[in-house]
Amino acid sequence: MKRKDFLKSAGVLAASTLLFRTEAFANQNTPLRIGLIGTNGMGWSNLNAILKIDNVTCTALCDVDENVLNKRSSELEQKNIKVKKYIEYKDLLKDPNVDAVIVGTPDHWHCMMMVDAVKAGKHVYVEKPLGNSIKECEVMLAADKKYDKIVQVGQWQRSQQHFRDAMDFVHSGKLGKIRSVKAWAYQGWMKSIPVKPDSAPPAGVHYDKWLGPATKRPFNPNRFHFDFRWFWDYAGGLMTDWGVHMLDFALIGMKVSNPNSIMATGGKFAYPDDAAETPDSLTTVFAFDDFYLQWEQATGIDLGPYGKDHGVSFIGNNGTLVVNRGGWEVIPEKGRMEAVPHQPSKDNGLEKHMENFVTAIRTKDKSILHAPVEAGAHIAILSQMGNIAYRTGKKLYWDKDKAKFTDEEANGYLAAKYNNGYQIPKV
Repeated sequence: MKRKDFLKSAGVLAASTLLFRTEAFANQNTPLRIGLIGTNGMGWSNLNAILKIDNVTCTALCDVDENVLNKRSSELEQKNIKVKKYIEYKDLLKDPNVDAVIVGTPDHWHCMMMVDAVKAGKHVYVEKPLGNSIKECEVMLAADKKYDKIVQVGQWQRSQQHFRDAMDFVHSGKLGKIRSVKAWAYQGWMKSIPVKPDSAPPAGVHYDKWLGPATKRPFNPNRFHFDFRWFWDYAGGLMTDWGVHMLDFALIGMKVSNPNSIMATGGKFAYPDDAAETPDSLTTVFAFDDFYLQWEQATGIDLGPYGKDHGVSFIGNNGTLVVNRGGWEVIPEKGRMEAVPHQPSKDNGLEKHMENFVTAIRTKDKSILHAPVEAGAHIAILSQMGNIAYRTGKKLYWDKDKAKFTDEEANGYLAAKYNNGYQIPKV
């Protein structure tokens, strides 16, 4: 699928993927064997969630940090789950005892691993953001279409009932004309990252395999494990970490796809001298035909809009709907509509997301996925647009017909450069 065709249709798809159907499991008695690539952080959380489903087991783990790999293997063994251990992910993909893989690695590996996995005949659960560049998203869309495996993106809020209920209310028209939408992530728990010197990789860490296509640099502990997301070589900061979650629902609520223009301003205002590269404070505005979408991010503080540290608000003439992981509510304009008191979340989104993934595999039905590749690419591309606007310092205009920016400097960010002999996958 060409980028322009995808972006023209993605808004409709983004809304349609919130059809929370509850099909009965097919082939429930056939074990589903999971291989996990990237055993720290969300990869481990994802595995534990999927293992709660009947007749799902783990048969293989892969990680370039043998310390984490051995720790996770021991933890599974305590649950009477014995696995094969791999350092090289391509070896895991050759394992006939693996039916599906979870990709829980840093962002710069998502594209290659997802494409290689579907080529190998595996179903895939890939962490968000789907791709680390607009070009990678294109490649992953093409691979999904060609190899026709079940691929779920880790945007698990799409499996939460209260988000669906909130979107239904937005679509009802009761808020009146919606003139603006705000999405935000204020992360008070994020402290300054002290500058640390380069060093030799820790024993058991296969650093070259961790770097992969990223720029060759000496090992630095700040760039490893969790904090990789604050460096442009590997990720896109809060915009692609939290933004893909919140902005996703902004687009679903408004049933839109392509912004007309994007501009951003911000910087390292909280921690100007720490080790991180990505901004700790940022405001990005996406302009559409009849409303604007504003993204805000801030580290070190929690008091975001409406006193919430994350969320999405739809600001209409009659009232404002505010939704986040905790629930949703409607704040009325005086005399124009009734308030809707806080409607709390009542389910575990990650577990429901994994149930949806397994159901799609067992029924061989991609159409029931809550976060298919198209949805993941849609929001990853929008988030990349926001980061590109920040990095160029320009107001950018998206040419829908040519599927690129009207600014050549901005177009230089459409594809992430692959290094160390790696090439972007060909489909």
